[in-house]
Amino acid sequence: MADDHGSARSPVTADDVQHAVRLALTTLRSRLGGDWDAKAGTLEWTCWETVEHLADDLFAYAAQIGPDAPPLDKEIPFHWSARREGGPANVTFADRDAGPAGLLTVLETCGAMLTAMVRTVPADVRSYHGYGVSDPEGFAAMGVVETLVHTHDIAEGLGVTWTPPVGLCDRVLARLFPDAPTDTDRWPTLLWATGRGELPGRGRLDSWRWYGAVCD
Repeated sequence: MADDHGSARSPVTADDVQHAVRLALTTLRSRLGGDWDAKAGTLEWTCWETVEHLADDLFAYAAQIGPDAPPLDKEIPFHWSARREGGPANVTFADRDAGPAGLLTVLETCGAMLTAMVRTVPADVRSYHGYGVSDPEGFAAMGVVETLVHTHDIAEGLGVTWTPPVGLCDRVLARLFPDAPTDTDRWPTLLWATGRGELPGRGRLDSWRWYGAVCD
């Protein structure tokens, strides 16, 4: 397969989404007794809120490619709201009474939705995203990036180690971050590309984005 610039690369798949989410769940379930109201890394959200945001991202990406004729100019018109000022605006929230185990079940379920949609939606489907009209593979890559970097944020807040596989990082960098360096370690490069770290000779980014558009 070729990327938008024509060079050969390995595609991001539904299996990648499933793998990323399962790895994240294994890591986060090791800290069910942690402080889930602690700040998640450098974010202004708590660990609990960041898991909700991640689950909501996966749900929203699945929904965006769900209709028979997905929109090319806007998001699916769910009602987005935040539980507190400064908190993430979501469609989906977890029941606090269910505790961290219930919260992670919500994440698992939303990850399964995106995995299933990417597996079943034809590859030529296109749908809107603010960073470019994309295809099922693009939404899969977005879901993997969200999972990897937000698990990093949450793991920092909970005090647990998180280092995802090189291959996952490499595939999403190739799909969504065409300007990222290719001769650096993949996980630090993904953290750099998403404003969470530095690379030799490259300082932390003040702003960042990915490029989900498909060149048809």
